[in-house]
Amino acid sequence: MIETGVGNDTRDDAAVRHKVMKAAAIAAHALTDTEQEPVARLRSLWDAHGAVLAARGVGVTLPFDEFRRMLSGDLAELLPDGVAPAEMAGWRLITADGEFDDDVWDLEQEQRAVLRALASTTRRGKSTSSEILQGELDQDTVYTALRKRQNQGAYERGRRALIDTPAGSDAEVRELNLPSTVTDHYRAIPTPSSFGQWWFACPLCKWPMRITVRGAGKAATGTARCHHRPHVEFGASYNFRIPDTGKPPVLVPAPPPTAPTGVERVLFPDVTGRVPEALPVAGHKALTRGVWRSTTIPGLVEVALYDALTARGLACKLWPDLDSYDLLVKVPVSNGTDTSYRIDVKDFTSALLLADKIRADEGDAGGAQWLVVPDYRRATVSMLSAVCGQFGLRVAHASDLGARICEEAGTSWL
Repeated sequence: MIETGVGNDTRDDAAVRHKVMKAAAIAAHALTDTEQEPVARLRSLWDAHGAVLAARGVGVTLPFDEFRRMLSGDLAELLPDGVAPAEMAGWRLITADGEFDDDVWDLEQEQRAVLRALASTTRRGKSTSSEILQGELDQDTVYTALRKRQNQGAYERGRRALIDTPAGSDAEVRELNLPSTVTDHYRAIPTPSSFGQWWFACPLCKWPMRITVRGAGKAATGTARCHHRPHVEFGASYNFRIPDTGKPPVLVPAPPPTAPTGVERVLFPDVTGRVPEALPVAGHKALTRGVWRSTTIPGLVEVALYDALTARGLACKLWPDLDSYDLLVKVPVSNGTDTSYRIDVKDFTSALLLADKIRADEGDAGGAQWLVVPDYRRATVSMLSAVCGQFGLRVAHASDLGARICEEAGTSWL
């Protein structure tokens, strides 16, 4: 049986999971970041150890050496007894190659979104804590600034700018003509995405890719991969030899993935032959990770579905009513009226956290009828349907809904 209510115990458990996740992620990052000063790494580990101890409660011991060992295991083992592991079960902070898995930052951000939704449903008169609100401050600030003019066209241009140009030269960012409070979220290229004075943009999302160097001396090699795992699986993964000092690396593509067949081939992003060139770190900026992950990444799916349906003659509108939901599609019917599809696109790393947020929000506040996940999240449709059905929401992956709409409109999706 699926519970529809949200109780205080659920909110408390979610808060504990978030505290442990955040502290453990900081610790694991410090443990694997060999470029950071040893003293700074140790300080981060100590601080994180203290935060996990506080979350586990008084009288629960966890020696520092044991804490370090557990950072390489199942993340849920760090939780105190009695707290359900939920979305943390099976997650590992450090990969088999000894690298920090930065998908964890996305999971932690999704936990914050759930915490905020849970806090807003409290029946005990408690206000949302500043810590919870801080988690989504970047996204809220950006969206509020874009809506400030109360102009649909300006809002759409701003959203498209964040999707199309999540990174670029200082001049390119200025030319976006975004409000200053939005432009403030473009920052220097992050160190994990740079090789010396160079960085590379993902061919799919255009955000700086993660750089990893293995080995030493003449045996050293490097990789450049998108921070978004599905993009890596689509082919945003490259190798390079370490160049002479001062020279930029030259990327060599990893073997390409097999293109899908059937309805999913329409939206499949083919990166064949698209090899990013090195760009200078100086004079370039990129969106903060939170805005990139919450706006650029799902926005790529929103725009791809919009473009595909528009190209097939459907009447579509992005972010209607200043983003009440993501996409409105109208299909003419025989009696002269229209069938409307009100669509909200969600791309959560954890389907469990998305389900929790839907329960906490009691559906979709903006009036969407359909919750759409990217094709690479299609395995979550069945589970999400069981939750969304309680609130009148239907669920599909993007290509499936595109094909369904085209069939109703009497046109071909393929």
